[in-house]
Amino acid sequence: MVQNFLKLEIPSKSENESLARIVISAFAAQLDPTIEEISDLKIAVSEAVTNAIIHAYDSEEGIIYIHAFLEENKLTLEVIDHGMGIEDLEQARQPLFTTKPELERSGMGFTIMESFMDKVEVESFPGQGTTVRMVKEINKNKKVQSKEG
Repeated sequence: MVQNFLKLEIPSKSENESLARIVISAFAAQLDPTIEEISDLKIAVSEAVTNAIIHAYDSEEGIIYIHAFLEENKLTLEVIDHGMGIEDLEQARQPLFTTKPELERSGMGFTIMESFMDKVEVESFPGQGTTVRMVKEINKNKKVQSKEG
């Protein structure tokens, strides 16, 4: 059962990446996360928003939708665009793959999201857009320690 939710719409401008990081950090604070968990969330949302800015709208300005949901000790994030979509999702999720090598990007966005979140799902339809859904369990280690202690 969703305890709280957030819906944010931002223009696909690079200066809004930091706004997304701050908003998600503040929203997640309700779950009393560790500093490391906050850092993980900031990095993951930053990667998802950056991907949307760079790839979805291809230098055109569009809207990025960020939805966040709190359920017990779990935060679910959705970063949605209605841009170009991803032609080959499997290839796009491979480490070091990038469609914009001229921007000196590393092609590690999805890999980074997967390493900092517990679950990452990507849905994309060419010409329609992409949804990146990420889940992070907050205070996972506190619960284990309290049961052991």
